[in-house]
Formats: sequence, C-alpha cells, structure tokens
Amino acid sequence: MNHAWLEPVSILAMAFLAGLALVPWLSGLFAMGPEGAGTRGNAVPAAEKLFLRPAGCWPPREMRPADYARAMLAMHGVGFAALLAILRLQGVLPWNPSGLPAVPWGVAINTAASFVTNTNWQSYAGETTLSPLSQVCGLAVQNFLSAAIGICALVVLVRGFARHGCETVGNFWQDLVRGTALLLVPASAVIAMVIVWQGGVQSLASSAGGEAALAAGPVASQTAIALVGTNGGGYFNANAAHPFANPTPLSNAVEIASLLALSIACCLAFGRWAGDRRQGRAILLANVLLFVPALAIMLAAETRPNPTLPGDVDQAVSVMHDGGSLEGKEVRFGVGASAVFAAATTATSTGAVDAMHDSLSPLGGLVTLWLMQLGEVVFGGVGTGVACTIAYALLAVFVAGLMVGRSPEYLGKKIEAPEMKLTMLILLVPPLTALLGTAAACVVPGVAAAAPNPGPHGFSELLYAFTSAANNNGSAFGGLDATSRFWTLGLAAAMAAGRLVSVICLVLLGGSLAAKRPVAASLGTLPTHGPLFVLLLVGVINLVGALSFVPALALGPIAEALQPLAGGRP
Repeated sequence: MNHAWLEPVSILAMAFLAGLALVPWLSGLFAMGPEGAGTRGNAVPAAEKLFLRPAGCWPPREMRPADYARAMLAMHGVGFAALLAILRLQGVLPWNPSGLPAVPWGVAINTAASFVTNTNWQSYAGETTLSPLSQVCGLAVQNFLSAAIGICALVVLVRGFARHGCETVGNFWQDLVRGTALLLVPASAVIAMVIVWQGGVQSLASSAGGEAALAAGPVASQTAIALVGTNGGGYFNANAAHPFANPTPLSNAVEIASLLALSIACCLAFGRWAGDRRQGRAILLANVLLFVPALAIMLAAETRPNPTLPGDVDQAVSVMHDGGSLEGKEVRFGVGASAVFAAATTATSTGAVDAMHDSLSPLGGLVTLWLMQLGEVVFGGVGTGVACTIAYALLAVFVAGLMVGRSPEYLGKKIEAPEMKLTMLILLVPPLTALLGTAAACVVPGVAAAAPNPGPHGFSELLYAFTSAANNNGSAFGGLDATSRFWTLGLAAAMAAGRLVSVICLVLLGGSLAAKRPVAASLGTLPTHGPLFVLLLVGVINLVGALSFVPALALGPIAEALQPLAGGRP
C-alpha cells in the first residue's frame, strides 16, 4: 500500500474514533420522549435557561410539528435578514480596518442565503470583500446556527419513531441551544486549538507579517466550525489550502476527519435514540459502502499521470507526489491528500476545499458530482445527511413492500401515503432544482459564458454549480464567474429550495410518524438492520441518483473522459 492509499485509511480511522467518542454525549443530549429525558445532569438545563429565559422561551414547551416548522422557518428568515444587513452596512460598521465597502446587493443576497442554508457558497474572496466583523458576527454565527438546525431536523425525525400516538415533536429553541452551545461550540473549540497548535492563525488583528502584511483574523475558529458543522466556506479565497487555515499535513488530516466525525456520530446516535443500536450500524455501513468505492475511484484517477500529456512529461510527473497530476492540487500535502479532501467534502455537505476541483481528472470530477447528487447522504451534512438517509430507508422499505405485497414498516411504524409523499419531496426537490437550474443556465442567452471552458468541461462547471447549491454543499468547480444577477439570485434560490423544503418536510415527516401507534413485527416484516437491507438501501440510493443525473453526467464528465479515447481535444 503506497502513501496515497495509506493516508486515507489513517484519516478514516481518525474520523471513526472521533465519531465514536462523540456518540455518548450526542445521544444523551437530546430527549426523545415528551417527558424531557436524556439530559446530562443539571448542566444542560442550566445552559438552556441561560439562553432561553432572556428570549422568553423558558420553560420550554413541547411544540406541534407545524409550530416547530414555523419556528425553524422564522430562524432562517431572521438569520437571512440579519446577515444581509451586516453585509450591506459593512462600510459603516466597526471592526473594518481595511475600510471595505458594502457588499453589492446580488452578492450580499447570495451570501446571506448561502450561510443561512448551511451551503456556504462563496462568489467572492473573503479577505478582500468582508471585514472581520462580517466574518465573525455574520458568517460564523450562521455557521453554528445552520448546522444546529440540521441536527434539529434529525432529532425531530427520530422522535417520530420513538414516540407513539404523540402530537408534539419537541421544542425547537431548546434543541437549537443544545445543538449550538452544548455540541458544536465545544467540538469546534477542540479543532480550533489543534489548528492553532499546528501554526494556524487565531487573532483579532486584521493582518500579520509585518511589512509584508497578509490578511489575518480569527481564522482557526472560523475554519473549525466550517468543518465540524459541515458548513464549508473559508476565511480566505484559497479556503483550506491557505497556510493560515491549514498549516501542516497533520492539520489537513485533522480537518478531513473533523468534517466526517460528527456525521459518523449521528449515524450511531440514531441507533441509540431508536432503541436498537443495530439500526445505527446499518445506516453507517450503508454510508461506508457508498463512500469507499467513490474514494477508491477518486484516488485511482488522481494518482495517475494525465493521459493527455506527452510521454516525457508524463514520465516526469509520475515520480512526483504519488504519481498524479499536480495541477490545482495542494503540493504541500500531495495528490492523495487533495483527492481525499475532495471526496470527503463533497460526500458531506461541507464544500471546503484544499485543491481546485476544476483541475480534477474527468473521473475525479465525476466522483465529486456523483457524491453531491446522491443528496449529500454519504456521511452527509450534520443531522440532515443522516435524516435524508433515513428518508431513503423509508423508500427502500416501501419498494420492498411492493415486491412482497404488504404494507411497508420501519422501526415499528407503518409507512403510508402521507409519509411517502413527504419522503419523495425530500429526495426529489434537490435534484429537480439542480437540473432545472443547469438547464436555465444553458438556454438563457449569455449565462453559459460564465463558464470559461468550452465543451463538456464547461457544461460540468454549470452542472456542478447548481448541484452544489441545491444540495447545500457550497464547493465550486472553479473558474465560474458567478457574480452576475442570474448566478447570484439563481443560486440563492436553489440553495433556499434545496434546504428549506428538506428540513421542513423532515419535521412534518417526524410529526406524522410520532402520531402513529406502533405495529408489532410479524414474519413478513423486513429486518432493517441486516446486510440484505443495507444492500437494498445502497441500491435504492444509487438508483435514484442514476435516474436523476446520468443523462446530465453523460454530457459533462463522462463525455470529457471519453474525448482522449476518441482522439478529441481534452
């Protein structure tokens, strides 16, 4: 096993160990029953009171699904308005040592929608566009809150299975405080300390380096929550390739592991919350079976020399950094590490990058697109990734029920028409949004010119942008000029649709399940913790992705990969 393969194994092992360490705290933090059990001694209620009493939400009262969803929508709306105001008033607000002006309207709307929806798409260079106040009080706050809202969506969905004949699904404000103050903040603090220890920057100053001053600020803390909360984004335009944010190979490994760890913990916590740990292990195994082959293809594609280069150049490149092409890669860490980061950040809904995805090989670019197009369920966004995997599990038992001619059941709850309608909205709105946006970019005059490359690669850039936005990833292929009105507003709309429809439908789905009475398992009940169901779940996820996106992929990365074989221009 060479260096390119040993490194991802070590990083995945680190991520799994961190995830296992988080499971006891995560599973004990959120109450599943309406009686409020599941707290950790007196510390959790005391922390809740500190935040909820000034807001007039103490003591917390159980909410019906519609009330919970309205509170979630209100939080998105208030966050959008507050962040938009900060960006537009940046020129007159304090802590702006460089005197940066207000962010233009289109970019401001795009950025506010991006960070509120946990997408963190950035059509600007952070160090030259945003002041430290905008970065910290605007973007960082939404990094924490948007990630916590994703956890809330998962918690409500699991309560749907844990509660029986219940009309309430918990209290949104209580769940939000627990997810933010008691989970994301301490986890991010640990990662930030590791980044600082390795040489990352964490300062209230706006520059560092004396006469050759470079932009600086609270970079480590911003980077930590961007990864732990699977937010993405970055303090700098170079994102995780900037040495102030990712200084060493060790920090790079820790950052990749940190964007996977909490998602792994959510899978296993699901089993504990549901009262059957085998269910959590089954969901985790499905994620592994989806991720490992994609990672293997990515590593194989990126650690080979570019087949379109002349023979002498090809031979020279093959002895450098695991043998792969260095274009667009982070040379401090090597081709293998860049490939692992690219796979992990697109599998999760993170979007942070330490390499230019536009420079990936056609197969490497195909993998990044495919992982996002599966709906960000492969170790997906914190909370929402596991929740959407559970939605796929409902679809899998529905398909199995059709094959054997009986009503589908999952975790003791009968899955009927209302649940399947909500499930299909959760699973199909993001791909529909991505495909409609890409089609519009291709047919609206002048819009496709934002992609600087012709042919299949240019189409891949358009497809990647809307895939990333609709699935709340936020990474970009690179090179796309997304500052025109079509791109700023179109991508903002895609982010809002992909996020809001999913989380609201997840809440309503949890409410519908919570109101049901459990049904006893029978001889015809499909076991949902064994290898057969895991394979069925993996097959259903791949099938939905293939039916949605293979024709589009054939026009982009697949066609690009076939061009050298056909003698066409790469």
